[in-house]
Amino acid sequence: MYYISEGDMLNPITKKLNIIKLKGNNIILPIEKGEKIPEKKEIKLAKKTKKIINTLNSKKIIISKEIKKHEKYTSNLQTNDLEIINGKWLYTILLPEILTYITQKQNIEPEKTTIHILVNDPTEISINNIKLLSKKYKNITIITKHIEKFKKIEDQILEETGALIAVTNNKRKSLSKAQIIVNIDFPNEYINQYTINENSTIIDLYGGTKINKKRYNGIIIHDYEIEIKNKKEYTIDEKKYEQKEIYEAKFYKKQPIKYIREKLKKDGITITKLYTTKQII
Repeated sequence: MYYISEGDMLNPITKKLNIIKLKGNNIILPIEKGEKIPEKKEIKLAKKTKKIINTLNSKKIIISKEIKKHEKYTSNLQTNDLEIINGKWLYTILLPEILTYITQKQNIEPEKTTIHILVNDPTEISINNIKLLSKKYKNITIITKHIEKFKKIEDQILEETGALIAVTNNKRKSLSKAQIIVNIDFPNEYINQYTINENSTIIDLYGGTKINKKRYNGIIIHDYEIEIKNKKEYTIDEKKYEQKEIYEAKFYKKQPIKYIREKLKKDGITITKLYTTKQII
């Protein structure tokens, strides 16, 4: 794994010639903190970075908070062969913890919380999350185009936990009274076909969710921060990099969800902040 970051007290020649330095597993760009550079330079640096990464064994990278501000650089760095860690996979895994955080902040009881989950693809992670949530929350509804697939999961949850969940796809009624909506994989053009409670809280796991209704006054949560209590095996520069990205990078994502959940518990992972477009919760 390699870390891409800005430089400190750079030599003027390094900046003028766009020299990218490789020190250990750190890729240091000829950009200083707070510096604004032309878009052409960002694109040029992205091309040079890709050439360097192509010579390395690992294609997994983490980008510093400062370099993320250079959007042309980060967008031009994207390739099919490169895994840029962004915390989105961990975001989905941490859904139960995120819901706990929200209910505590909003001072609502789990037994009285209505959760509506928008999901069409029954992945191992989504099924596991639904099972975990059904043990704590008594009012869960799955909204899906593939009712037949989730009916089997509904029966399985009833058999394993005794919990009742509803499966539906009523576009007029299913979300009209929703308190908390979890969007796992609904694109905007599909979610906006539904009548949505104008005060609902949406946890956007899909990314880029936007409600087009003018009367929608709820909040859409699109990002988060974590705290790692057991930091012994993690070297984290919290000022330069996101904790969630450092942590996500340590996972082998294809391992069984059971082991992932056990590691979260062992490391004492907690949610510290949730971000909407306009506020921090």
